[in-house]
Amino acid sequence: MEFDFQWLLVGLPLAFALGWVASRLDLRQLGRARRETPSAYFKGLNLLLNEQQDKAIDAFIEAVQHDPDTAELHFALGNLFRRRGEFERAVRVHEHLLARGDLKVQDRERAQHALAQDFMKAGLFDRAEAAWRALEGTSYDQEARLAQLMLAERSRDWPRAVEVATRLNARDTGTFATRIAHYECELALAADGAGRPREAEAALVRARHAAPGAARPLMQLGQRHLKAGRPADAIVAWDDLREHQGSGAFLLVAEDYARAAVASGRRERAHADLMALLVKHPATELLAALDLLESAGKAEAARPNQARWVAQLQQVPSLTAAQQVLAAPPETWGPEGLQALRAAVARAARPLQRYRCAACGFEAQHYFWQCPGCLSWESYPPQRIDALQ
Repeated sequence: MEFDFQWLLVGLPLAFALGWVASRLDLRQLGRARRETPSAYFKGLNLLLNEQQDKAIDAFIEAVQHDPDTAELHFALGNLFRRRGEFERAVRVHEHLLARGDLKVQDRERAQHALAQDFMKAGLFDRAEAAWRALEGTSYDQEARLAQLMLAERSRDWPRAVEVATRLNARDTGTFATRIAHYECELALAADGAGRPREAEAALVRARHAAPGAARPLMQLGQRHLKAGRPADAIVAWDDLREHQGSGAFLLVAEDYARAAVASGRRERAHADLMALLVKHPATELLAALDLLESAGKAEAARPNQARWVAQLQQVPSLTAAQQVLAAPPETWGPEGLQALRAAVARAARPLQRYRCAACGFEAQHYFWQCPGCLSWESYPPQRIDALQ
């Protein structure tokens, strides 16, 4: 049977024509889809920029309906729900994204990150913990571990906090040694409260090993020794704190240091050390500790060294020092004490000698008929805030 070439001459133009028609139909449909989706998408962006979030959500929902496979539209819609506080709807959007099998790895990680943020904002911390853990080993790994650390601190899960912080500390993104020391100190407090002194001691050892320069482990160690009836050991720990960690943290235990020195028979040496520290760092806590040392063994109650408190008040005006000076009879103040008292009271009163707007809270030293902050008229009460409190 011979092939008729006439059919070839007829069939080729026909196939070409059919192909051209089909391609035109596809191009028209694609062009229509491209025109429809961007218009709804950009409409939503415009509404969002104009702070019309309700209408923006409707526009994004319309855009998602036109193109349900576009991940960016889902992200925009989910983030908008979260900003509005509609966390349940945000969770549904991001869970829908995660359920898609064709989602790229990068978009899947992004959706998991958005879902974790949804749970955090909603206060669902147990579900947020699981969502953050799913991000370990991804491009959001660092943020996920920091979020887990924050959740552990919030729930006071100190063993978990130690675990997460130790992993973070092993990286080159910053040191978490001080945090680890605090977590171990919290574990020590919990162990002491539960009657497990060995666990408490081991936790403090770990705290000192994690951050040798941290002040809290030494403070807590001395407090444990003093409570256990070992004041000499407490003095050793607090001497280390005073000599190596500076006076800042030592002020928190200055009075306990004085009590431990009296109990261990080291009053004179402690007095000399505190006086030397007072010269470098004048502080009322050190004066109170010195008063305890000087009144130890006396029948009468502890009396402050008036001259020393007046000198402190002159050097560093404070209400604490003024209160101690005022506790003594006025004839003991002297001209210097009276002048120092006036300076301390003036310094303490100065921040309160202001007018506060009842409408916006703007404070000013001068009275305004019109508030400079909110432009309200006669919104300032005629009395300063020191008289209103």
